[in-house]
Formats: sequence, structure tokens, C-alpha cells
Amino acid sequence: MFNTSTIKRFQELETPFYYYDLGVLRQTLAACKEASSKYGFHVHYAMKANFNPKVLDMIQSFGFGADCVSGNEVKAAIEHGFGKENVVFAGVGKSDKEINLALDADIFCFNAESVQELFIINDLAKAKNKTAKIAIRINPNVDAHTHHYITTGLEENKFGINTFQLTDVADALRKCPNLQFLGIHFHIGSQITDMEVYKSLCLRINEIQDWFEDHGFGVKVLNTGGGLGVDYHHPDTNGVSDFESYFKVFNDFLKVKPGQEVHFELGRALVAQSAALISRVLYVKNGMKKNFLVLDAGMTELIRPMLYQAFHLIQNLSREPSHDMTQDFGLKTLDLKYDVVGPICESTDCFQKDVDLPQSFRGDLIAVRTAGAYGEVMASGYNLRDRVGSIYSE
Repeated sequence: MFNTSTIKRFQELETPFYYYDLGVLRQTLAACKEASSKYGFHVHYAMKANFNPKVLDMIQSFGFGADCVSGNEVKAAIEHGFGKENVVFAGVGKSDKEINLALDADIFCFNAESVQELFIINDLAKAKNKTAKIAIRINPNVDAHTHHYITTGLEENKFGINTFQLTDVADALRKCPNLQFLGIHFHIGSQITDMEVYKSLCLRINEIQDWFEDHGFGVKVLNTGGGLGVDYHHPDTNGVSDFESYFKVFNDFLKVKPGQEVHFELGRALVAQSAALISRVLYVKNGMKKNFLVLDAGMTELIRPMLYQAFHLIQNLSREPSHDMTQDFGLKTLDLKYDVVGPICESTDCFQKDVDLPQSFRGDLIAVRTAGAYGEVMASGYNLRDRVGSIYSE
């Protein structure tokens, strides 16, 4: 991601900023497209992961659909060329305004997350003399074995409809003439790297689709969600997620009947490795027990480490940017442990503790890697800080 010329370019720019390597993004999208096309699977990009305009344009150019969780995401998807026939709208709390926007856009499908929502969408569609296509988001009660903040498929989670409510769902669908039932939708969590979890999901989907078929509802769409993880520890050596294994699990264990479509909603796996947060050291504080690097970026630019205790690889580009830079400029120095922190007036504003880094100095460039997912999109203006910009590799 970084070479000598790129780092020299960074030195001339005001920090912090997000750096997007569009070559990495293109490589990742191509790998996903190739692996999914082998089985005829449909992939929708989960826009909540990153809605940077250049990122959206490149994803759309590969022919992926869009998975949206707000009315503005639906609007942005269509504006960036994602055809309305490839847009799905999920979310546990869709407002009437958002539902109406999606109805007017004639999107492919709503992923409904409660029985009450079915009646609301039906009434709003009726008022417009339209029929809304619906998939039912169901909690399969499959443990994703990931951080509890990003687990979404258990019965205690707020998302989706529990299996003990399926009879109520069937009754509601029969009472809603302005709904067209398309299929069933699942999403059990994020940053999943254990393929056995997806095998368990497939087996539950098979059972649940049989229940719908037995109760007179033909299932056209099996939407399995997403959640495929990335390697935050080794972004250079393992930069593309294992799409081959991921899609093969569903091909091997999902019971797909003639005429059915299988849909996926991938976000993090498509964009995470394509960006890094670039910052500078403002101050170095050396204590008796702790050394601190105070950066000009903090939780306002990348909140994942503070919110999820998420790991991001941290590199000092000025001291170990590449083997060539070390040789050319003699910058190899003593390794020390640092708590890498931001400037925000919160004790939680810490990217990582006890990071092994070369001895670092004021003005050094720092890269926080694998920041392309849930980085820029979750940035805030807390402390009245400026919103950071983005630069691109090409």
C-alpha cells in the first residue's frame, strides 16, 4: 500500500486524512466477483461500511447491488448507478419517510424486521397504490462467535424476527395484500472468519425455508447476509478475504431449489483493506511506566478501537515505511512500546496500548491500517473538530 513516493507525497499534506489505495479495492472486488459468479450468486454491497463516492463508483462498476440501511443510503445507491432492481433496504427502524422514499424508487426488496413493520409497509404501499416486495429477516439463533457488539443473529439481539414469531409473520403476510413475499433474509454478525459458523447458518436456513414452503409461501430469494471478516493483523500479506471458501460453504450446504436466487450482503470484506488513516505525531510523552504518542487523529476519525476494542495495525511510516526507505535514509531506530492515543478529551481516545514501534518523534507519519470499513463513515465532529478528507492512489 505504501511505497517511497507515496510516503513523500504524504509528507506534503495536512493530516489527518484517509488514504485509499484503489488498486487494493479493485483487486478485492475482482476476487469477490470471480468467486461469487462461479455459483451464480448475487452480491449486494453493504453501504454502511463505506459510502465514499469514489469507492461507491468503483463497486458499482463491478455490477454489485446495494444493501442499504437508511433512506439516504437508498438515495445514494441510486444516484451512483446501482440499479433500483438491485437495491435492498434493511434496518430495524425504518421511518415512514424512508419507506416512502424506497417505495417511490421501486427498489428490489425491503428486508422487514418485525411483524409491525409488515403492516406499516403494507399501509404505506397501499396509499401509493403500489406493491412492496418483502423478505423477512429472521434470527436463526446462530452464534457468530465475534464481538458481542457486532453479533446480530441471536434471539436477544434487536434485529430481525425470532423463529417463534413465524406464525405471526405468516398471518400478517396473508392480511397484507400490498406486500409481495419474496423470501427470507439473515445476518448473524460481522468480522466472521470461522467458516463453520456459515455452515451452521446454512443448515438453519434450510430448516426455515422448509417451514415457509410448508405453510404455503414460495421462497424465491435466500438472502444470507454478510459478515465475512478480514485480517486486521496482516493487511499486506493477507489483504484479500477468502471469498473462495466463503461462497463454497453456501454452495455446499445451502439447499437451493430450482428457480431460487441466493443473495449476499458484503461490506467490510470488500472495502476494509483499501484504506488507512494517516496521522502525524503531535507529541511524544515519556513517562516512568508508559510512553505515549499523541496523534492528530483520534476517535473522531476512527472510533472502532474505542467502541469495539478493535485491533488495527499501526505503523510509523517515517521510521519503517519500507525496506528501501530504511536503507536510503538510515531511519532504522530503537524499538519502544507506546500507547498510541488521540487528541480528544476522553480517556477512551486510545488506538492501542503497548504498541511496538521504532523510536518515534514529533512530526512522524503514522498509518492506522485496514480503516476502509467503518472508519470514514463513523467519523464525527466531536470537540468541534474538522471533518477529515480523503486522498487516493490514482
